[in-house]
Amino acid sequence: MAARVLVVEDHPLFRKGVLALLDTAADVEVVGVAVSGEDAVAQAAELRPDVVLMDLQLPGMSGIEATRAITAAAPDVRVLVLTLFEDEDSVFMALRAGARGYVLKDADEEELTGAIRAVARGEAIFSPVVAGRVLAFFAQPRPAPKVFPSLTDREREILRLLAQGHPNPSIARALSLSPKTVANYVSAIFAKLQVTDRAEAMIRAREAGLGR
Repeated sequence: MAARVLVVEDHPLFRKGVLALLDTAADVEVVGVAVSGEDAVAQAAELRPDVVLMDLQLPGMSGIEATRAITAAAPDVRVLVLTLFEDEDSVFMALRAGARGYVLKDADEEELTGAIRAVARGEAIFSPVVAGRVLAFFAQPRPAPKVFPSLTDREREILRLLAQGHPNPSIARALSLSPKTVANYVSAIFAKLQVTDRAEAMIRAREAGLGR
């Protein structure tokens, strides 16, 4: 069965080229053409294509907004982005909006029709350049989450010293702060951690790995 495709592209010459290309694919049937995001949403709801071939840069409603609206209203309609943009922001915004694939406009006939078939089958597909960017993004080391994120860096440092058993005067000397300032910090730490005394704060801190 041929994959039913709605083409969304506002540039006349490129749209003509895409339609001519898809016309040569026996297992791809163009069921509609939209030239704006609003038009794409309306036609997707009416035609229920297997794949929406979506440009990102459209007049009025953007391709990202149209993708979000289409996938929210009809999860069975799959969106394949076809765009010039290969930056990480565009890629991840499209994926978060619900796109199932991302192909660049310099793709050849085989790559584009192959992507349409893959997305119609329920697969996710990316141009090689885009796939490389996605893999590189997830391969980047991520900073470990901070212990007690509600605390400031200074409060976390004071809690670490407190967990090591230092009294307020010792903490004040170590951090070149006044004892009153340290006492204020300790009170703020107790409030944020919802503990009532130093012993409870020490237990919470040590359980989280501070002060060892």
